[in-house]
Amino acid sequence: MDITHITSLLGGIALFLYGMSIMGAGLEKLAGGKMQGVLQKLTSSTLKGVIFGTLITGVIQSSAGTVVICVGLVNSGIMTLTQSVGVIMGANIGTTVTGQLIRMADISGDSLWLTLIQPKTFAPVVAFIGCIFMCSCAALKGRTSARSCWALASCLPA
Repeated sequence: MDITHITSLLGGIALFLYGMSIMGAGLEKLAGGKMQGVLQKLTSSTLKGVIFGTLITGVIQSSAGTVVICVGLVNSGIMTLTQSVGVIMGANIGTTVTGQLIRMADISGDSLWLTLIQPKTFAPVVAFIGCIFMCSCAALKGRTSARSCWALASCLPA
């Protein structure tokens, strides 16, 4: 392992952590005071929390990212520790979903849809959509959504 591999690794970790930070802050700004109520409904039982954690991990493709966001929400008082247990269990289950999504990189075919669902093309498409929203939205809520979209794209594997 030479210096270029080490710097690439460190740069990737930095981009991942920055994306997680931006996405968490963007979600908090986007939801405002409503986030606590929504999370209360989505995680009212352990089973709901597991399903929610699995879906979130499948979307952002990182159980560590889900756990980091969950810990941040518990620290800020938006979520309780009891609610976070189900979400973290779901994050561990969602890791297998992530593996299946990465497996989609081996899909081959001439169909446009097959090409778009591959992770190597999905992340740039999401980033592009986020940039378009960022440039065209004048409202703060639209810009926050766009920033969250870009942060999601930065966390997806390329």
